[in-house]
Amino acid sequence: MVSSSDPHAVRGYVPPQNEEERRLVRRAEELCQTAMARGIPRYSGFLSDREQMLALAGVNRAGCQCAHFWGGWPDAERKVLCIEPPDAWQEQPVTALRIAARVEAGAQEPGHRDYLGAILGLGLERTCVGDLLAAQDHVVYAMVLDNKADFLVANLVSVGRFPVETAVCDAVPESVLQGPERTLREATVPSLRADSVLAAMMHTSRAVAAQAIAGGRVEINHLPLHAAHEPVYEKDLFTVRGVGRYRLQAVGGTSKKGRIFISFFQY
Repeated sequence: MVSSSDPHAVRGYVPPQNEEERRLVRRAEELCQTAMARGIPRYSGFLSDREQMLALAGVNRAGCQCAHFWGGWPDAERKVLCIEPPDAWQEQPVTALRIAARVEAGAQEPGHRDYLGAILGLGLERTCVGDLLAAQDHVVYAMVLDNKADFLVANLVSVGRFPVETAVCDAVPESVLQGPERTLREATVPSLRADSVLAAMMHTSRAVAAQAIAGGRVEINHLPLHAAHEPVYEKDLFTVRGVGRYRLQAVGGTSKKGRIFISFFQY
């Protein structure tokens, strides 16, 4: 098992890289200022982990002490920024929907992309939708903004070519909230260069990994990876277009030959 007595560095705060990210920081700061000045709760849309980091920068700039993130379940990836001043009324910004598809025997059931596409195809923005959790019997639970729940119940009637029934869910089954069991894998790498770690996770050569990076197909924490030699850190999320996503779960010690132990999993 990968372990180390010396804690390894994690990736620090990466400042806004463009005007859209700077606008997100300002928006979070403005939400905090409004909530604190008026004593009322304020909420953002669903944010990715990168966007959550930027929103937190806005929270800190505003000096706000009453903010937290919530995505509808404890291990959510996409979360809403919740600013709730003391003694303010409490709102529920996230609602869970149960979407049940009627799939003919032998047909390939719709996947995550199909459900998300059907929801966004109704004219909603990505910030309106959080995590999608797959269950058995062609059922998916979708975390959505509470103010969009009634609209989706009334209008989400099909996913691809399959009819669906959409309803507000009072409680998502615990078995679904536990999520899929991911296999934690281990490897050794000569260094924590991006191409070395990516090659180990993809089970390919460094040349192939470097080619994917040079081709603009790789992101780390939702930011483009520009160079194969860039360092990577524990908890980094790799997205490889056309391949999948990987989490560098832990960086351990070194072997007798000086190679670094890592553990990772693929989503």
